[in-house]
Amino acid sequence: MGTRAAVRDALLSFPAALARLGLVDREKGTEAFDLALPVMVTGGLRILLRMADFLMVGIAIGDAAIAALELGFQYYFIGYGLSLALSSGTISVVSRLKGADDPGRADLAVKQSLWLSLLLSLPLTLLSWLYAEPLIDVLTDDPRTIELGAVYLQIVMLSLAFRFWSMIAARALAGSADTRTPMYVRLLTLPTNVVLNAVLIFGLGPFPTLGVAGAAWGTAVANALAAVVFFGLLVSGRYAVQFPVGGPQVDLDLCREIVRVGLPLGGMRLLQAFGRFPFLFVLGVLGTPVVAAYAIGRRVMLLALMPAWGYSTAASTLVGQSIGAGDLDDATAYGWETMRIALATQLLVGAAIALAARPIATAFGTVHPDLAVQFIRVFGLIVAGFSISRTMRGSLRGAGDTRWPLYGTFVGSYLVRLPVAVLALPTAFSLTVAGVTVTPGMGLGLVAVFLALVGDFYVKAAVNTARFRSGNWQGVARAASVGAGADDD
Repeated sequence: MGTRAAVRDALLSFPAALARLGLVDREKGTEAFDLALPVMVTGGLRILLRMADFLMVGIAIGDAAIAALELGFQYYFIGYGLSLALSSGTISVVSRLKGADDPGRADLAVKQSLWLSLLLSLPLTLLSWLYAEPLIDVLTDDPRTIELGAVYLQIVMLSLAFRFWSMIAARALAGSADTRTPMYVRLLTLPTNVVLNAVLIFGLGPFPTLGVAGAAWGTAVANALAAVVFFGLLVSGRYAVQFPVGGPQVDLDLCREIVRVGLPLGGMRLLQAFGRFPFLFVLGVLGTPVVAAYAIGRRVMLLALMPAWGYSTAASTLVGQSIGAGDLDDATAYGWETMRIALATQLLVGAAIALAARPIATAFGTVHPDLAVQFIRVFGLIVAGFSISRTMRGSLRGAGDTRWPLYGTFVGSYLVRLPVAVLALPTAFSLTVAGVTVTPGMGLGLVAVFLALVGDFYVKAAVNTARFRSGNWQGVARAASVGAGADDD
């Protein structure tokens, strides 16, 4: 216990140091950091796991396998993104009901999220099982990458329903200000995933060498394990949020509010996902090594981006609970303070990873390490924009105002990233659309790709920040009552 207390005190010295520099309010900064830290640890472990997937298949097979995982994961990301949107509706509703001291309806909201998750995840699983190869074929003409990507996609999507439930349970606990329990669950399941991947990818001991399929099975089994553990915890009745197996099963008012909050976020996630497909198509035209380098750079820099995920969850919880308690001034203060400490944290982590870009890139076994280093460093330039965008989005989500992040995503992805990225295509490249042949590229190559990435993230940051600064989200928060009158239904 003494060691744990010493570690905690050492970690909490970070917001205290920022407060001494006048960068954050000590009390609110510490509260945000304390809530965000377990999410950062959990997310960091998850990113390390995904990096381990890419690193292992890169060593075992090469750049084609790295590209295959990246392309296959884009379709998994559609389901994953929808689970984030649904769980965002969950955390918004649960945090406001907890702030309004209505735990019974908060628990019922968790059950509604589970039923909604099954309606979304099962059709996506079936679709990906039946059409995996054509889906990957859309993004690349490399036969080996198509083959490996289809195998990965079919298997990993079998665990999508489990992933949905894990996200819902974790966010529901976070909405009750418990971000540590999800961290403990991930500390169990994520190392299990890494071990399974190593054993199945390389065929260690009595197990066969499965390569890319091994990476997919390791992830699928770990997702199922996490879901079972979360279900056991929530039905045990020992946590601030519970899953009531008996009692009412459907509450349409709660379903509507979860969907109302989650729908714009779902739209945003779909915009992001579908915006990635033409972007990856551009990278595919530039070559499989470019796709692999992008995948490496993105995976590595996600470690630097993880603090913003933690602070985004903290902002949703703190803003949502303040609104539930009727204190809009406190909700506003929490939003800004969480953004400040998030930015300070993220810049430090991003700088460290950018400095270590070359040895990290080399470890992936790519035959084009210089290309991977370029992508890592460009992603380093994105760190500040991502931090601001994600944390401000968390604050808006806590208030139930989720439409403006959708608008920002549309502008960033479709009016900035894609038009600029298309300029990377060779001038000789042509497309035939509705019988009309066009040559959209200007031959700018990687310069256009890098500008597209940076512009996208900073535009989203500007939109989310402007919305929060306007204060118009407070009117949305006042209108989105999920506690008042609930007992009359």
